[in-house]
Amino acid sequence: MNESASQTPSTGSFARPQDQKKRSHFWRFFWLTFLVVSLAYAWYSFYVPTNSIAWADNYASAQHQAAETGKPIILYFTGTWCVPCRVMKRQVWADKEVKTLVNSQFIPVAIDVDNPDDAELLARYSVGGTPVTIVTDSQGNTLRWRAGGISKSDFLELLNEPIPSAAKDF
Repeated sequence: MNESASQTPSTGSFARPQDQKKRSHFWRFFWLTFLVVSLAYAWYSFYVPTNSIAWADNYASAQHQAAETGKPIILYFTGTWCVPCRVMKRQVWADKEVKTLVNSQFIPVAIDVDNPDDAELLARYSVGGTPVTIVTDSQGNTLRWRAGGISKSDFLELLNEPIPSAAKDF
């Protein structure tokens, strides 16, 4: 018998240790990359930068400020769980152009749809979902509105639309 033939390793279903090491490194790299990408996406989805918008404390104080200044009110209906609201806060409300326009020409107020104190406002403006942006006069009469997450350009378009007048309607 040939001794060399009996000493050669079989190449059956067992992988060589080098191949196992390569696969092990691949899967470690794969799962580590997956974890990092997942955490980055989660952070991006929930991160909201600070903004310099002069938010009114509540609707009553916004109405009072609007009556004193003659500026329209921006009602921004939002929720802490609302992802499109977070996107708008990151891409729209944090923008310098939006900040300048809103702070100079409007009285903004954020309304939390989960706050039971604001239930009357939700019913008054028929808000069923978030985000909803409504521009009102100082008495709370709706001038224009948009439902859903909107881009910066759509938001600026909403703010710059002419105010409808009763004379034009007749």
